[in-house]
Amino acid sequence: MYGFDGCKKVKGRKGQTLVDSLGLVLKLVVSKANAPERILAAYALMELLEEPTELLEKVQVLWVDSGYEGDKFALAVWFLIQAHVEVIGPTEQEFKVLPQPWVVERTFGWFNQYHRLSKDYERLTQMREGAIYALMTRIMLLPLLS
Repeated sequence: MYGFDGCKKVKGRKGQTLVDSLGLVLKLVVSKANAPERILAAYALMELLEEPTELLEKVQVLWVDSGYEGDKFALAVWFLIQAHVEVIGPTEQEFKVLPQPWVVERTFGWFNQYHRLSKDYERLTQMREGAIYALMTRIMLLPLLS
């Protein structure tokens, strides 16, 4: 299952990751690279809603980058979890530190520390999702083991 993302000029797969404020993965969806990001994010939210958890009841604001900008996506998020979408991105051309920390970038950094997740070695998308969930389990258990 591979695709070509014309905007980023890459072929392969794309992962849609929902993280909490600590950077721990709540839900992950891996798909073709040519799949629209907003639809994948809505699908990941729907998948998370199917799981028996009260995590999404406390979510009030969903921070996203400028790729998720749009009224239709904000409306879909409101219908799914009754949260507001706040687009965080540069408003000017000059470099400026963004007010919110991008914890999802730290999560991607954790992925790249492990050889199996540094490149796309897997044939099935479920194997990649499983490897990421196993890595996140290890990261969450690491403070308990030391």
